Amino acid sequence: MAASQLLKQKKISRETNNKKLVPIQKKADVDESDESNNLSAASSSPYRFLYRIPAAFLLLMILFAWSSSTTVISGSYAHVCISSRKLSNLYCLSAGTSGNNEAVRFPDFGEENNNDNATSSSSGGGNPVSTTTIMLNSTHLMEEIPYNHAEPVYVAPNIVKETNDQNSANTTAAATTTTIRDANATSNSTSMFINRYIYNKDDEDLMTAAQAVEEQLQVLRSWRSNSSNSSSSGTCDGRGIFVYDLPSKFNKDLMNDDCSNMVPWMNFCEYFTNEAMGEPILKLGKGWYRTHQYSLEPIFHARVLKHPCRVYNVNEAKLFYVPYYGGLDILRWHFKNSTVNVKDMLSLEFMKWLQLQQPWVRNSGKDHLFVLGKISWDFRRRDGELWGTKFLELDQMQNPLKLLIERQPWHVNDIGVPHPTHFHPHSDSDIVEWKSKISQSDRRSLISFAGAARPGAPDNIRSTLIKQCTSVADEGICRFHNCVSGGCDQPESLIELFMESEFCLQPPGDSPTRKSVFDSLISGCIPVLFDPFTAYYQYPWHLPEDHRRYSVYIAKEEVRDMKVNVVERLMKVSLKERKEMRRYIIHELMPRLVYGEPNSELHRFEDAFSVSINNVLDRVVEMDSPL
Repeated sequence: MAASQLLKQKKISRETNNKKLVPIQKKADVDESDESNNLSAASSSPYRFLYRIPAAFLLLMILFAWSSSTTVISGSYAHVCISSRKLSNLYCLSAGTSGNNEAVRFPDFGEENNNDNATSSSSGGGNPVSTTTIMLNSTHLMEEIPYNHAEPVYVAPNIVKETNDQNSANTTAAATTTTIRDANATSNSTSMFINRYIYNKDDEDLMTAAQAVEEQLQVLRSWRSNSSNSSSSGTCDGRGIFVYDLPSKFNKDLMNDDCSNMVPWMNFCEYFTNEAMGEPILKLGKGWYRTHQYSLEPIFHARVLKHPCRVYNVNEAKLFYVPYYGGLDILRWHFKNSTVNVKDMLSLEFMKWLQLQQPWVRNSGKDHLFVLGKISWDFRRRDGELWGTKFLELDQMQNPLKLLIERQPWHVNDIGVPHPTHFHPHSDSDIVEWKSKISQSDRRSLISFAGAARPGAPDNIRSTLIKQCTSVADEGICRFHNCVSGGCDQPESLIELFMESEFCLQPPGDSPTRKSVFDSLISGCIPVLFDPFTAYYQYPWHLPEDHRRYSVYIAKEEVRDMKVNVVERLMKVSLKERKEMRRYIIHELMPRLVYGEPNSELHRFEDAFSVSINNVLDRVVEMDSPL
């Protein structure tokens, strides 16, 4: 991003447990109260104040005040924030960073703004927020909702997470050491990707931040398993999985008792049928269901319960899976006028229960796994904010591994896994059959885009993409599927669109990531990405490091500045290149991006669940091994 887009932020504070950043300024830390007192004293005796300060030094102070408002630096790291429709603040590359100092207002939580016909505004109903605290707009259930908040820009922190817990500190230190070692070993590769994705390469702060993110991705890639999906004899030796039998209020009751009123405009009960896969979609064939994008928690839980390595004796376990449905817990409060105490109540009660369990106490949670079906930010509420819970900000939650549909790139224990799609194969033959179908599909359109404009966000590129797409619609080159008024509520229409397209445009959705990316990939459609945080910085276990093998990247800044016509750019991709990318997507990538049904019998292929659980098992086994 251009330096002029860097966030104007005069101070970022960080608590010692890393819930906030250490105070940062380019020259010296200045306490707000002291600063206020100094200004007051200066105003009462301006002549004495100016007399004691040489003109040159005064000029330097003015220059410092200006420069500190355009960039923030912490040590040798600069830190980036990117836009998120699930947030009205920034998505930053530092724990607890919230880079926007402008006041915003909450929407009316009773308003039904779940689709593209709905409207939202930063000046909607609710209480105003202090200019030193950023509040969060309501997360919208559907992928396509108007966003009237201006797209945020960029800021800065320390990637290393500090906690008061010594075990957490040791774990973080080890991870940081690994980061440096791996980054040095792959410096050429890392530099290559950074140079490709950073638009303004003269922005040293941004380049440094991107370097830090890439280094952490190298750590996560080093955790990838060499284990196969086979359940043959001996595979589970020393790899037992213990599943906590939680009181039902922490998981099943959230589905059974609260599904009808989880959100004001939708009945979730239909999505929780068939072990949370939803109702079958007969038109698309065997293994297709109306799966909601926030159903990962019960889907994963059902698979773990039937895993061949599951054990019932805690002394035989290496990994401890905790089936707390934290995403469904907070989802029910998103659009209700509830206090933060109410929102945190169940998660805090759950943590008290967990801390009484012997396996948790024994290893401070380092061998425990959580799966959360919403984005990381929904569990990282900062002081003074109302959106979400503080579950992942709890000290106790710094050690466990967390699988989320969208991770925070600076938390090494936050690991991104694919959004649930509508395809849940039972057997290898289901995957083979689907591969054949999408390989032979008549891709009569070069490009498609399923989405909606963002009229209230002038910096958003969607309107530009829609204009470029519709300008060649008559020639059949690009098809625009408008998601306004529930236009994207029918999965079969979207999957069919993607199956008939060579390229699928995937600008950021409700947050930097987008479920539609995975819908397009499993349909054999090459995703066109405009922000590296949409996929490249999220899923190191499921997507390859060389992103050119399965996607096309066009910087959103180029689109926004009208320096590129996306349609013309894609028309230049040769037929040979398109075929090679699609072959890789269908035959190499696709099986790893879908979650098989609970009773699935996959032997030839690893699905998203198998990839995730094998990597986690290898990680905890490695942690427990003597150095």
